[in-house]
Amino acid sequence: MKHDLPVIIQGGMGVAVSDWRLANAVSREGQLGVVSGVALGAILARRLEVGDPGGHMRRALAAFPFADVAQRIIAKYFIEGGKAPDDRFAVKPMAKMNTSRKVEELIVAGSFAEVYLAKEGHDNRVGVNFLEKIQVTTLPALYGVMLAGVDFVLMGAGIPRLIPGVLDRLAEGFDVELKVDVKDLTDEGDPYIRFSPVDFAKDLVGKLKRPDFLAIVSSHILAKMLATKANGEVNGFVVELPVAGGHNAPPRKRGEFSDAGEPIYGERDIPDLDAIAALGKPFWLAGGYGEPGMVLEALDKGAVGVQVGTAFAYCDESGFTRAIKDEVIELSRRGEVKVFTDPIASPTGFPFKVIELTDTLSNERVYEKRTRICDLGYLRHAYQREDASIGWRCPAEPVDDYVRKGGDIADTVGRKCLCNSLIANVGLPQIQRSGEIEGILITSGDDAASVSRFAPEGSTSYSAADVIKYLLSGFES
Repeated sequence: MKHDLPVIIQGGMGVAVSDWRLANAVSREGQLGVVSGVALGAILARRLEVGDPGGHMRRALAAFPFADVAQRIIAKYFIEGGKAPDDRFAVKPMAKMNTSRKVEELIVAGSFAEVYLAKEGHDNRVGVNFLEKIQVTTLPALYGVMLAGVDFVLMGAGIPRLIPGVLDRLAEGFDVELKVDVKDLTDEGDPYIRFSPVDFAKDLVGKLKRPDFLAIVSSHILAKMLATKANGEVNGFVVELPVAGGHNAPPRKRGEFSDAGEPIYGERDIPDLDAIAALGKPFWLAGGYGEPGMVLEALDKGAVGVQVGTAFAYCDESGFTRAIKDEVIELSRRGEVKVFTDPIASPTGFPFKVIELTDTLSNERVYEKRTRICDLGYLRHAYQREDASIGWRCPAEPVDDYVRKGGDIADTVGRKCLCNSLIANVGLPQIQRSGEIEGILITSGDDAASVSRFAPEGSTSYSAADVIKYLLSGFES
C-alpha cells in the first residue's frame, strides 16, 4: 500500500489534546500527526510557569529564529521548579485588533514551538489545525507554524476562504491582513487584523515553505465554494460528519431537536461525496471512521483516507490528563459513556459535543456554581461600538458585562467558557483570584463510547501506534 498522501490524519483536538507529543508519535508512524493550533501562546506560557518539565519548551525556544524574543518569553514566564500549586498563572493580555508586540511574540513563539517539537526526530509531515471562528490570533499563529516548517494547515468551524491567500503571502514574506467578522459593522469601521513579517523579523525576514491547505467542510456546497472562490489554492478537504467530536456544523434545517435536546441532522446534512470528488481535490472522511472496515469504505468512496480524532484522544501520548483518560476508558469498558451534542454550550454558536460526567461543566450543578469570567478571550465576538471602534464580548462572560456591551441576554443562557475548561483538560487550569479552580469540559466524538477497545483488559493504556496499527489492519486481510 503506497500513497503520496497519508491514509490517516490524526484529528486536531481541543487545546493541546493533540499536542506535539501525539503529533510526533503519529508522524513517526508515517501518517499525518496534527497539533491543535488553538491558544498555543497561553499553553507555552503555562508550561514554562509549571517549570517546563523535560525542558521541551526551552529546547524549542532555543531553535526559534529570534533569540531575543525567546529570551524575553523565558525571562517573563519560566519558573525554575514550577509555580506553587496554589499560585495563579500569570495573567496574559488578550489578543485584539491591534495586538501588542508582547502578545504577538508569545503567539508566534508558542505556535513555532508546538510544530518544531512535533517534527523533531523524524522527516515525516506534520499538520496544524485551526478554527476559523478564532480569527484574531490567526495571522501570527500561521507565521509561527510556518517558521517551524509545518506541512499542512487544516481549518474548520467557519468558512476559511481567505486563508489560502494568507499562506501565499506569508510564504513570500509579505504583510498580510484578514477581515474579522464584526457585528453591526458600518463603513466607518476597520474590521481587519494585520501582521507584518517584516516588522516582526526585521533583517531576518525571508521566504518560507507554503504548507498545503486542507479545508474542513461538512457539505459539498461549501467544498465547491472554497475550491472555486478561495483567494488561493485549496489543496484538499476533510469532510466531517456530525458524529465527529468538538464543534459540529449546524444542521441545515434549524430549530429541530431530539427529546434529549440535541440538534437533529437529516439527509440534507449528508455530503455528496461524488460532487466533492468531482472537484478533483484529495479528500479524507471524518466522523465515525475509526474502524478498519470504515477506512476501506472511505477509500472505496473515493477518499484518500480518513481523519480520526477520538481514538487518539485517549492514547498515552495525548494531552488529556491521565485522570481523564482513565475515567473515560473505564466508563467505555462498562458501556457508560454518554456523548451529548450540546446546541448552546459553545460561545461560537456551533453545536459542541461533550461527554456527560458528574464532576465536569457538563453537569448543570457544576456549571451554575462556576463564577463567570472571560480572561482568555479566544472565542469572543467582535462588534462595532458607536464611536466606530471595535469591541469584544463573549456570551460566556458575566451576563451583565455582555448585556452592557449590547449583547442579547438570551445568548448567554447555557454558554460555557470553553477557553478555560479546555486548557484545564490538559492539566493547566487557572486558579481565579477567589481561589476557584477552573473546571474541565471534555469534548469527544461518539466513538468515545467504544474507545476501551484499544486498551487491554484491566488497563487504560494504549499508544498512538496501537491505533494506527488497528486502523490499517484491514489492508492485511
